[in-house]
Amino acid sequence: MPATTNQTEKQPDPNANQGMQFSTESYLDMDLLRFLTCGSVDDGKSTLIGRLLYDSKSIFEDQLEAATQASLSRGDERMNLALLTDGLRAEREQGITIDVAYRYFATPKRKFIIADCPGHVQYTRNMVTGASTANLALILIDARQGVIEQTRRHAFICSLLRIPHLVVCVNKMDLVDWSKDVYDRIRGDFESFASRFEITDITFTPMSALLGDNVVTRSENMPWYNGASLLHHLEHVHIAGDRDMIDPRFPVQWVIRPQSDEYHDYRGYGGHVASGVFQVGDEVMSLPSGMTSRIRSIDIGGVGQPSAFPPQSVSIQLEDDIDISRGDMICRPNNQPKTGQDIDAMVVWMAEQPMVVGKKYQIRHTSNEARCIVKGLRYRMDIQTLHRDESAENLRLNEIGRISIRTTKPLFYDPYRQCRATGSFIIVDEQTNNTVGAAMIIGPTT
Repeated sequence: MPATTNQTEKQPDPNANQGMQFSTESYLDMDLLRFLTCGSVDDGKSTLIGRLLYDSKSIFEDQLEAATQASLSRGDERMNLALLTDGLRAEREQGITIDVAYRYFATPKRKFIIADCPGHVQYTRNMVTGASTANLALILIDARQGVIEQTRRHAFICSLLRIPHLVVCVNKMDLVDWSKDVYDRIRGDFESFASRFEITDITFTPMSALLGDNVVTRSENMPWYNGASLLHHLEHVHIAGDRDMIDPRFPVQWVIRPQSDEYHDYRGYGGHVASGVFQVGDEVMSLPSGMTSRIRSIDIGGVGQPSAFPPQSVSIQLEDDIDISRGDMICRPNNQPKTGQDIDAMVVWMAEQPMVVGKKYQIRHTSNEARCIVKGLRYRMDIQTLHRDESAENLRLNEIGRISIRTTKPLFYDPYRQCRATGSFIIVDEQTNNTVGAAMIIGPTT
C-alpha cells in the first residue's frame, strides 16, 4: 500500500498551455539538449515526462484534453500523465511503453527533445535507437525495488553508446516515506555498479514523478536533499564540451549546383559537420582522392559564415575544382580519419533473424555506403553479468557483441569513443532492406 502523505497530487487545469511565451528567434538561438528516459518497466518514465511537460506548461489544450479523455475511457481516477507520451493503442491498453516516443518542449533557457524509451527487455533495440543521439540519459529507479537487472542493462547500454551525462532519478519516494536511508542505499548500489564503466558525470535526484516533487520545483518533503530539481539540472548541464571540436570531419552528402543565372558557377558541397571546426581559408583534403584545396566560402541557408562547427548543416565551396561526390570526406591534411576495410565494432543486433558469420550485408556509414562480410564474432556480451561469451556463434535479437567485418571499399572513420558521428554505422540486410544492426567502431581489426 502507498505510504500516507500530506501532499495531494497536482491536478491539471484548463490553462495548462500558457508556456513557451517567447519569440521564435530566441527559440532557434537557444542550445538544444537531447535526452532519453530509461529504466525498468513501471519505474515511471512516461509519467515523469508527462509531469515535466505539464509543470513546465508545455502542453497544449488539445493534448491535455485527449489525455484526459483517454484516462477516463481507461477507468483511471485521475488524468494519467503517462498518456501524454504513450500514444500507441497497444501501449495504452497494456499500460506500457513499446516504441520510442519523442516530445519537444522549451523553456526560456533551453530547448529539449525527449526520447521516452521502453523498459522491457524485448524492446532493447528501441532503447538503443533513442539513445543513439542523446546528450543525457535519465535512468529511473523505483525506490521500492532499488537497482535491478534492467537498471544495470540500460546503464551499460548508455555507457556503450558513450552518453556523457547520466541523471539517476530515484522515483516514487512518496511510497517509501521520503526516506533518506533508502535513497542513500540506492545511490551507493548504483555508484558501485557504475564504477565499472567509463561514466564521468552522474547526478542523483530523489523524486516523485506522480506528485511532482523535485521534477520542476524543489520538494518540501525531502529537506535533506540539497541538490537542484530535475528541470534546473537539465537547463544548466554543460554539453558544448561534449562535442569533438578538435578533429574536423565533413562527410559530403550532396554536390550543390544551382545552374541559375545568379549562381552559374557555384559548386558547393552540402553536408553535416560531424566534428571539428572549419574556417574560410583553411587548407583541406578530400578523401579518398587525397587532393587538397582551401575553403573559399561557408554558407548556411544562403548566408555566408566565417566558420562551421557541429551540429551545423552547411555548404562548403573550395577554391579549386576537385572531383568530390557523395560519400567523400573533407578533413584537414594533418588531421585525417583512419582509413581501412577491416574493422572491429560493437554491434546491437536489431532483427528477428540472427546475425550469420560469413554472410554479406550492406552498411551505411555517415553519407557512405558499402557492402561487407561478417568475418567473425569475437564475443557476445552478457549484459546481466557483463561477462564475455567467446564461444557464441551468433547474435540474436537485442543481443550485443563484438564483431569483425571487411568492407568492399575503405571507410573513413574514427573510433566511436572519439567521435560518435564518424564512429558508428548501421547494418542493412540486402534482401529485405531492413536495418538489422547498430554498430560502434572500436578500431581496425587486430
